[in-house]
Formats: sequence, C-alpha cells, structure tokens
Amino acid sequence: MAAVNGNGVAGQFNTSVPSASSPRVYNIEGFQIATQKLPILKAGPIEEMTSKLGIAVPEMIFGDNFVAIQHGPSGWGIKFDAFGALDEVDKTGEKRLKVAYSQEWHKSREEAHDFRKLEEVKPFDWSYTPQDYRGEVAPNSPEFRESNGQIPLELLKRPDPILFFDDVILYEDELADNGIAMLSVKIRVMPARLLLLTRFFMRLDDVLVRVKDTRVYIDYDKRWVIREYLEKEKEYGAVREELASRRDDVSAALRDAGLMAEILPVVKRVVEEVTLPG
Repeated sequence: MAAVNGNGVAGQFNTSVPSASSPRVYNIEGFQIATQKLPILKAGPIEEMTSKLGIAVPEMIFGDNFVAIQHGPSGWGIKFDAFGALDEVDKTGEKRLKVAYSQEWHKSREEAHDFRKLEEVKPFDWSYTPQDYRGEVAPNSPEFRESNGQIPLELLKRPDPILFFDDVILYEDELADNGIAMLSVKIRVMPARLLLLTRFFMRLDDVLVRVKDTRVYIDYDKRWVIREYLEKEKEYGAVREELASRRDDVSAALRDAGLMAEILPVVKRVVEEVTLPG
C-alpha cells in the first residue's frame, strides 16, 4: 500500500495527518481509499475542537480518524470524520432531548473537562446526533442528484473477495451512563465495487433508540456512485416491548446497533447518485 501524498486523499481534503502515522491506502481502478485510526484526542486538541465547534465533544473523540475516497480522473471525493459529523449536531438547543438525563450529562462534563463553565458553550443536542451527515464532498466534485435508484444488494451478497476492509470509530459517548451515542465507518472494497457504511447509533434509556446510516456504493467500471441516507428511530419502551416478545436477552439486544438498524422503522430516506467522468 502506498503512502498518501499531496495529490492523494489527504491532500484533496486538506487532512492534517500526524507525522508519526500514515493512513492505510488502497488504489483500485482510478479510486483511492484511505483510512486512519489513531488514539483518542488529548486535552489540547479536545479544547481546540471544542472551541471550533462551539460544543463540548463526546467522551471518546477520535478526531484524527477518517475514511476517504477519491476518484483521481474526475476529482470527485468524499470524506467522513468526527469534526464533520459533530459540526452537523444541532447547536441551537431546539432539537436536544429535553429529559432529566441532560442535567446528569452536564455534571459529567464538568467533572471530565476543565472548562470554566459549560454554560459558556451554547446549548446543543447532547445526544450528539448529526442532523444530516452524508460526508464531506471534495471541492469541485461532480454533484450528486436525487435518484430513485437502489444499491444493488444482490451484487453485494456475492462471495467476492475482500481486497481491503476497515472499521473506524469516530466518536462515542455513554450519555452520563444512560445510554450510548456512537459514530463509526466501515468500508469494504471488492474487485468490481465497494461499499461504505457510516452508522450513528444512539440509545437513550427510557426515551429513544435511533440509527442514522449513510451508505456509499461505487461501481468502478461504470464510475457510478450512489449514496443512500436513512434515518430510523422508535420510542425506547416500544422497542423494549417488541424485543421482550421474541427474545430473552433484551438488554444485550438494545446494545446491538446492527439489530436495532434491522428492526427500527424508517422515518427518512434520501437517495442520490452521480456518474463520474472518465
């Protein structure tokens, strides 16, 4: 695997990469895939990110991690990272979950970080739910257009060899021990196609279960990119009741993001596509 240089994915998105580590990079049919997994941010970078975002960051913030794809011939590219997702979190306070747990969350942040006063940070959605995060598209990329297309699941079910795979966590928070909010990205590269899945999973006990998925599917030969965005959610008690009717391990099931993604109802779906010039 080659290192990323100024003409690669990192350069395309102006990604700051610590000199001690380089991203994993895979090139195939004009597409370059880059992933990076580094430790949790330390105090200095956390304070810097907090200042830029205007909100306190999650307990476990992997601010140097990312997954990016670039198509060199067309200049198209897309990148997923923690900063981009957190910048999509509601910062007005209008969409935050107004429950008793929010006070516990504020108390936990005061204990965890040496902020003068959290009140100095504007009210925001403390569940860290990105409002409409579909990745950052590189400048001057060919634009997506809305579509009625479908990701070809039958092709993805084929036993094609996996040439490159990575699973990258971007952030996680236990919501003051009352649930979980987690954002991660998985990418699977096969000989003729690739699939990227960015999943936000949030469970707030006794309140709500939520999943937001962004899938990016690419057919190399056709240079066809389809992006599907799904929002799913359901009241916590209803989910627990449904699980109790068919399985014994309810608590474990409520921690299973994959299972929750299967059973939660869809509340929003947006599909877009673009065919890249050669």
